[in-house]
Amino acid sequence: MPYQAAQSRYDSIDYRRSGKSGLLLPAISLGIWWNFGGNDLLENSRDMLRTAFDLGVTHIDIANNYGPPPGSAEDTFGAIYRQDLAPYRDELIVSNKAGYRMWPGPYGEWGSRKYLIASCDQSLKRTGLEYFDIFYSHRPDPDTPLEETMSALDTIVRSGRALYAGISSYRPEMTKQAVDILRELGTPCLVHQPRYNMFDRWIEDGLLDVLGQEGVGCICFSPLDQGILTNKYIDAVPGDSRAIKNQWSDKLPAAKLDKVRALNELAMERGQTMAQLALAWTLRHPQMTSALIGASKSSQIVDAVGALDNLGFSDEELARIEAILGG
Repeated sequence: MPYQAAQSRYDSIDYRRSGKSGLLLPAISLGIWWNFGGNDLLENSRDMLRTAFDLGVTHIDIANNYGPPPGSAEDTFGAIYRQDLAPYRDELIVSNKAGYRMWPGPYGEWGSRKYLIASCDQSLKRTGLEYFDIFYSHRPDPDTPLEETMSALDTIVRSGRALYAGISSYRPEMTKQAVDILRELGTPCLVHQPRYNMFDRWIEDGLLDVLGQEGVGCICFSPLDQGILTNKYIDAVPGDSRAIKNQWSDKLPAAKLDKVRALNELAMERGQTMAQLALAWTLRHPQMTSALIGASKSSQIVDAVGALDNLGFSDEELARIEAILGG
């Protein structure tokens, strides 16, 4: 039976303006970094994308090197898009990125004009899309002039390959420079995508101020610290978890998990799961447009969207969180 999106998909989710642009993004977005690759079950990926869209999660975030293997997440999305989501293209925001290693040789990574435009063209073919809504420079290139990287984004937008330009993981000073260059070129920077969560708070040291001053949106990735800020690891490391799958279970120090347990007590008092508390905490900033989650099953997406039911924090709760994180 052909997929038909839920008629209630826009009834409850929160949409936020990206900076001073005209674009609204859902407060929870879905990234297909893991669990959408060539080694994963297509039907599970399909169920997650359907669930997300049925809940009003209209923003799907991809990158050229997502998988594994690299490129396979785009292939997976393309197959599901053709089968299920193509009739809803105008209701979707599909973003893509380039900057990390994708193919051999000197033109297969970083931020040159050659790499960014070639990568965008390859990604459009793999996904089967005519254009991306947002195309990012995935990381700053220390050796390519910033003007060249931003000029490539400008070309990608002006050529119709994308509607908006974005940057990811740029530090505050370089963010300001990139925003200025894009503005002069006539292609304003729509959004910045940094890593941000309770254990990685670097954006509070200047970046959020720059984004607010420049009218640029912010969408954080890894708001759950790759699953650490959930209930998943509180008692033990599950055999099917990302930590086991990607061989980093040794990076779960006892002190960090003790903090998660303390945070989870607060979450339960608020009537939330640990993940919902962590997502609500990232979304407390007025500059934060959306929190970008990953998922391995549909129930995690449902849980994440549930965070939007309780986004407020009292001063006492925020002070308690600071005490736990600083302890």
